[in-house]
Amino acid sequence: MKTKITSAIEWIHSRLPFGTRPGLERVQALLALVDHPEASVPTIHIAGTNGKGSTVNYLMEMIKETGLIVGTYTSPYIESFNERIAIDGQPISDEALVALVEKYQPLVAQLDEDEAVKGITEFETLTAMALDYFREQAVDVAIIEVGLGGLLDSTNVVQPLLCGITTIGLDHTDILGDTLEKIAAQKAGIIKPQVPVVTGKIASDALAVIESVAHQNQAPIFRFGEEYQVTYRHPHEEWGEVFTFQNEAGKLSDLQTSLIGRHQSENAGVAVELFYQFCQIKGLPFAPKVVRQGLKQVHWPGRMERLSEEPLILLDGAHNDHAIERLVETMKKEFKDYQIHILFSALSTKDVPGMLSALLKIPNARIYVTTFDYPKAIKLDDNFSDVSEDRITVVSLWQFGLGEILEKMSGPDELLLVTGSLYFVSDVRKLLLEMGGDSEDD
Repeated sequence: MKTKITSAIEWIHSRLPFGTRPGLERVQALLALVDHPEASVPTIHIAGTNGKGSTVNYLMEMIKETGLIVGTYTSPYIESFNERIAIDGQPISDEALVALVEKYQPLVAQLDEDEAVKGITEFETLTAMALDYFREQAVDVAIIEVGLGGLLDSTNVVQPLLCGITTIGLDHTDILGDTLEKIAAQKAGIIKPQVPVVTGKIASDALAVIESVAHQNQAPIFRFGEEYQVTYRHPHEEWGEVFTFQNEAGKLSDLQTSLIGRHQSENAGVAVELFYQFCQIKGLPFAPKVVRQGLKQVHWPGRMERLSEEPLILLDGAHNDHAIERLVETMKKEFKDYQIHILFSALSTKDVPGMLSALLKIPNARIYVTTFDYPKAIKLDDNFSDVSEDRITVVSLWQFGLGEILEKMSGPDELLLVTGSLYFVSDVRKLLLEMGGDSEDD
């Protein structure tokens, strides 16, 4: 017999066949039926190709340290579906999610009778539910992560206090455009009149597009390397990265991230500047102690996560070219003395040959390419000839490949890296935890 929560999540997933459909008319129609929660929930809106999730989490932890109640709306999930809607880092309860589904089922059915707005998608439905939940729980602020793009993303119904755009890379080019400038224009669509926007490390041509949109909206802009600076120092002796942050308020030296990878200092820097601007808006003190404590608190499953020390197992959902490049950079710098075993799978919509070519730049790595149970997962009869060489092995069942790698690993100078699709990483993570490798951070 199905539980109520299983049935509720199945109903949410039943909207998946409607796909990804850019546009705001359907979600606006649904929000109108519940008296527009987006109008009463204070929000911070975060877009970007990569780095959104960790930036949201860094920012959430810092704001939480001030004593405020913080909602987060993120995707995808790693451990449980409920984590997509959370308050102070705690996923929505099964009971609350079931209650929302029971409320929204008849409303969605009502919209499906209207030719103009029928076929509302899973993400649009969940966006409305999240905003409704945050209003009901009276959060002080909700940090909302864009699903895809920005301009026509269903989260763009919010009227935020503050916006952030983390990075611009080539991803979802079939929907967002095939150049960085076109993608930047979509991401910049979240910028609202006179609402401050913080930008991360973004290439100049793409940044120019964002600057133009900000100027048109008379929106103050705070840019990485201009209005604020992030200086990478070195890896932390235990785990994470050390960096210095500086803006008009002064310098914060030796800040520490709890996530590994040089790019994490950049994501954390975006979050610190967002936190500073939030403090300015709300009249809160920008306290160094709060910044330091918040950054250290972040735990983000599946993003350069150390699941086990013996053997050393790392998980990183580097699901596009831009993210893979940052992963390769981290592995070459911080794990150059290790023999690296990579278990990789991705979605067929991604540039898989390009991702594999990048991973092959890690000189001390062997790559096991596999597939997994997901509708868009790569098929193993796909042509990998562009990157074929003796360091790549094709594994038909990822579970067997995982077991084979773990059996081969014999010394402290070897590590397993599971990467590619976040959906794949989530599946492998679940099995590893069932095998007894509880994450030290959990």
